[in-house]
Amino acid sequence: MSFLADLFERLRDLPALVQWAGYFGLTAIIFTETGLFFGFFLPGDSLLVTAGLLASQGFALDVYQLGLLLNVAAIVGDNTNYWIGRLTGARIFNRSESIFFHRKHVDRAHAFYEKHGPKTVVLARFMPIIRTFAPLVAGVGRMDYKVFLTFSILGGTVWIWSMLFTGYFLGQYVPGIDKRIELVIITVIFLSILPGLLAWLKERRHATQVAGK
Repeated sequence: MSFLADLFERLRDLPALVQWAGYFGLTAIIFTETGLFFGFFLPGDSLLVTAGLLASQGFALDVYQLGLLLNVAAIVGDNTNYWIGRLTGARIFNRSESIFFHRKHVDRAHAFYEKHGPKTVVLARFMPIIRTFAPLVAGVGRMDYKVFLTFSILGGTVWIWSMLFTGYFLGQYVPGIDKRIELVIITVIFLSILPGLLAWLKERRHATQVAGK
Protein backbone atom coordinates (compact mmCIF):
# COMPACT_ATOMS: atom_id res chain seq x y z
CA MET A 1 0.00 0.00 0.00
CA SER A 2 2.89 2.37 0.69
CA PHE A 3 4.06 1.88 -2.92
CA LEU A 4 0.63 2.91 -4.24
CA ALA A 5 0.47 5.87 -1.88
CA ASP A 6 3.89 7.04 -3.09
CA LEU A 7 2.82 6.55 -6.71
CA PHE A 8 -0.33 8.63 -6.38
CA GLU A 9 1.60 11.34 -4.55
CA ARG A 10 4.29 11.55 -7.23
CA LEU A 11 1.90 11.58 -10.21
CA ARG A 12 1.74 15.35 -9.70
CA ASP A 13 5.50 15.68 -10.23
CA LEU A 14 6.65 13.65 -13.23
CA PRO A 15 10.41 14.37 -12.92
CA ALA A 16 10.26 13.18 -9.31
CA LEU A 17 8.19 10.16 -10.39
CA VAL A 18 10.77 9.17 -13.02
CA GLN A 19 13.62 9.46 -10.52
CA TRP A 20 11.69 7.52 -7.88
CA ALA A 21 10.44 4.77 -10.20
CA GLY A 22 13.63 3.95 -12.11
CA TYR A 23 13.72 1.18 -14.70
CA PHE A 24 11.45 -1.23 -12.81
CA GLY A 25 8.84 1.32 -11.83
CA LEU A 26 8.61 2.92 -15.29
CA THR A 27 8.27 -0.51 -16.88
CA ALA A 28 5.48 -1.40 -14.45
CA ILE A 29 3.67 1.89 -15.15
CA ILE A 30 3.76 1.45 -18.93
CA PHE A 31 2.62 -2.17 -18.64
CA THR A 32 -0.26 -1.22 -16.34
CA GLU A 33 -1.40 1.71 -18.45
CA THR A 34 -1.48 -0.37 -21.63
CA GLY A 35 -2.40 -3.76 -20.19
CA LEU A 36 -4.95 -3.30 -17.40
CA PHE A 37 -8.15 -1.27 -17.69
CA PHE A 38 -7.69 0.40 -14.29
CA GLY A 39 -4.39 1.91 -15.49
CA PHE A 40 -6.10 4.49 -17.71
CA PHE A 41 -5.26 7.33 -15.28
CA LEU A 42 -1.51 6.75 -15.44
CA PRO A 43 0.66 9.12 -17.49
CA GLY A 44 2.00 7.76 -20.76
CA ASP A 45 3.23 10.28 -23.32
CA SER A 46 4.26 12.91 -20.77
CA LEU A 47 6.05 10.31 -18.63
CA LEU A 48 8.02 9.00 -21.61
CA VAL A 49 9.04 12.46 -22.78
CA THR A 50 10.07 13.40 -19.25
CA ALA A 51 12.13 10.21 -18.89
CA GLY A 52 13.88 10.88 -22.19
CA LEU A 53 14.61 14.47 -21.22
CA LEU A 54 16.05 13.49 -17.84
CA ALA A 55 18.16 10.76 -19.48
CA SER A 56 19.71 13.45 -21.71
CA GLN A 57 20.68 15.49 -18.65
CA GLY A 58 22.92 12.86 -17.09
CA PHE A 59 20.31 11.21 -14.88
CA ALA A 60 21.07 7.55 -14.19
CA LEU A 61 18.90 6.18 -17.00
CA ASP A 62 20.25 4.86 -20.28
CA VAL A 63 17.69 5.89 -22.90
CA TYR A 64 18.35 2.81 -25.06
CA GLN A 65 18.10 0.31 -22.22
CA LEU A 66 15.00 2.08 -20.93
CA GLY A 67 13.50 2.13 -24.41
CA LEU A 68 13.93 -1.62 -24.84
CA LEU A 69 12.33 -2.35 -21.47
CA LEU A 70 9.40 -0.03 -22.09
CA ASN A 71 8.96 -1.30 -25.65
CA VAL A 72 8.54 -4.83 -24.30
CA ALA A 73 6.20 -3.59 -21.54
CA ALA A 74 4.02 -1.72 -24.06
CA ILE A 75 3.69 -4.76 -26.33
CA VAL A 76 3.13 -7.27 -23.52
CA GLY A 77 0.61 -4.91 -21.89
CA ASP A 78 -1.32 -4.43 -25.13
CA ASN A 79 -1.51 -8.18 -25.68
CA THR A 80 -2.51 -8.85 -22.09
CA ASN A 81 -5.39 -6.40 -22.54
CA TYR A 82 -6.39 -8.07 -25.82
CA TRP A 83 -6.64 -11.49 -24.21
CA ILE A 84 -8.54 -10.15 -21.21
CA GLY A 85 -11.09 -8.79 -23.69
CA ARG A 86 -11.12 -11.95 -25.78
CA LEU A 87 -11.58 -14.27 -22.79
CA THR A 88 -14.18 -12.17 -20.97
CA GLY A 89 -16.06 -11.15 -24.11
CA ALA A 90 -19.26 -9.13 -23.90
CA ARG A 91 -19.16 -9.17 -20.09
CA ILE A 92 -16.80 -6.19 -20.36
CA PHE A 93 -19.65 -4.08 -21.77
CA ASN A 94 -22.01 -5.22 -19.03
CA ARG A 95 -19.58 -4.61 -16.18
CA SER A 96 -20.93 -2.27 -13.51
CA GLU A 97 -19.36 1.15 -12.93
CA SER A 98 -16.67 1.38 -10.27
CA ILE A 99 -13.88 3.70 -9.18
CA PHE A 100 -11.51 1.93 -11.59
CA PHE A 101 -13.93 1.15 -14.43
CA HIS A 102 -15.95 3.61 -16.46
CA ARG A 103 -18.22 2.32 -19.21
CA LYS A 104 -17.82 5.54 -21.22
CA HIS A 105 -14.11 4.76 -21.77
CA VAL A 106 -14.96 1.39 -23.30
CA ASP A 107 -17.67 3.00 -25.45
CA ARG A 108 -15.23 5.67 -26.69
CA ALA A 109 -12.64 3.04 -27.57
CA HIS A 110 -15.28 0.93 -29.31
CA ALA A 111 -16.48 3.88 -31.40
CA PHE A 112 -12.91 4.75 -32.32
CA TYR A 113 -12.22 1.13 -33.23
CA GLU A 114 -15.35 0.91 -35.39
CA LYS A 115 -14.34 4.06 -37.27
CA HIS A 116 -10.67 3.33 -37.86
CA GLY A 117 -10.49 -0.48 -37.90
CA PRO A 118 -7.18 -2.31 -37.35
CA LYS A 119 -5.11 0.86 -37.58
CA THR A 120 -6.72 1.83 -34.25
CA VAL A 121 -4.20 -0.47 -32.57
CA VAL A 122 -1.48 1.91 -33.79
CA LEU A 123 -3.34 5.23 -33.59
CA ALA A 124 -4.65 4.51 -30.08
CA ARG A 125 -1.11 4.43 -28.73
CA PHE A 126 -0.98 8.19 -29.05
CA MET A 127 -4.34 8.87 -27.37
CA PRO A 128 -4.65 8.79 -23.57
CA ILE A 129 -7.38 6.49 -22.21
CA ILE A 130 -8.15 5.20 -25.72
CA ARG A 131 -4.82 3.34 -25.72
CA THR A 132 -5.85 1.53 -22.52
CA PHE A 133 -9.19 0.33 -23.82
CA ALA A 134 -8.63 -0.15 -27.57
CA PRO A 135 -6.82 -3.51 -27.22
CA LEU A 136 -9.53 -4.65 -24.79
CA VAL A 137 -12.21 -3.86 -27.37
CA ALA A 138 -10.14 -5.57 -30.09
CA GLY A 139 -10.14 -8.70 -27.95
CA VAL A 140 -13.88 -8.51 -27.28
CA GLY A 141 -14.43 -8.13 -31.03
CA ARG A 142 -12.17 -11.16 -31.62
CA MET A 143 -9.92 -9.29 -34.03
CA ASP A 144 -7.62 -11.71 -35.85
CA TYR A 145 -4.73 -12.14 -33.42
CA LYS A 146 -1.98 -12.18 -36.04
CA VAL A 147 -3.20 -8.84 -37.38
CA PHE A 148 -3.54 -7.43 -33.87
CA LEU A 149 -0.06 -8.62 -32.87
CA THR A 150 1.50 -7.06 -35.98
CA PHE A 151 -0.09 -3.67 -35.36
CA SER A 152 0.56 -3.94 -31.62
CA ILE A 153 4.30 -4.41 -32.14
CA LEU A 154 4.40 -1.61 -34.73
CA GLY A 155 2.37 0.82 -32.61
CA GLY A 156 4.17 0.05 -29.36
CA THR A 157 7.58 0.48 -30.94
CA VAL A 158 6.77 3.76 -32.68
CA TRP A 159 5.06 5.17 -29.57
CA ILE A 160 7.79 4.34 -27.06
CA TRP A 161 10.76 5.44 -29.12
CA SER A 162 9.16 8.57 -30.59
CA MET A 163 8.17 9.83 -27.12
CA LEU A 164 11.48 8.93 -25.48
CA PHE A 165 13.55 10.48 -28.26
CA THR A 166 11.38 13.61 -28.33
CA GLY A 167 12.40 14.26 -24.73
CA TYR A 168 15.95 13.08 -25.22
CA PHE A 169 16.72 15.26 -28.24
CA LEU A 170 14.96 18.27 -26.73
CA GLY A 171 17.30 17.88 -23.77
CA GLN A 172 20.31 17.46 -26.03
CA TYR A 173 19.72 20.35 -28.43
CA VAL A 174 17.51 22.93 -26.67
CA PRO A 175 19.56 24.85 -24.09
CA GLY A 176 17.87 25.26 -20.72
CA ILE A 177 14.96 22.96 -21.58
CA ASP A 178 15.60 20.96 -18.40
CA LYS A 179 14.54 24.05 -16.43
CA ARG A 180 11.26 24.18 -18.38
CA ILE A 181 10.16 20.57 -17.97
CA GLU A 182 6.72 21.68 -16.81
CA LEU A 183 6.17 23.55 -20.09
CA VAL A 184 7.28 20.50 -22.08
CA ILE A 185 4.88 18.28 -20.12
CA ILE A 186 1.97 20.67 -20.62
CA THR A 187 2.71 20.81 -24.36
CA VAL A 188 2.88 17.03 -24.65
CA ILE A 189 -0.38 16.59 -22.73
CA PHE A 190 -2.09 19.16 -24.97
CA LEU A 191 -0.85 17.45 -28.13
CA SER A 192 -1.98 14.09 -26.72
CA ILE A 193 -5.56 15.22 -26.16
CA LEU A 194 -5.71 17.37 -29.31
CA PRO A 195 -6.94 14.56 -31.64
CA GLY A 196 -9.75 13.73 -29.22
CA LEU A 197 -10.63 17.40 -28.85
CA LEU A 198 -10.75 17.90 -32.62
CA ALA A 199 -12.93 14.80 -33.02
CA TRP A 200 -15.29 16.10 -30.34
CA LEU A 201 -15.53 19.51 -32.01
CA LYS A 202 -16.18 17.86 -35.38
CA GLU A 203 -18.97 15.71 -33.93
CA ARG A 204 -20.46 18.71 -32.13
CA ARG A 205 -20.43 20.77 -35.35
CA HIS A 206 -22.02 17.89 -37.25
CA ALA A 207 -24.73 17.50 -34.58
CA THR A 208 -25.44 21.24 -34.74
CA GLN A 209 -25.74 21.14 -38.53
CA VAL A 210 -28.11 18.16 -38.38
CA ALA A 211 -30.23 19.86 -35.72
CA GLY A 212 -30.41 23.02 -37.83
CA LYS A 213 -31.85 21.26 -40.85
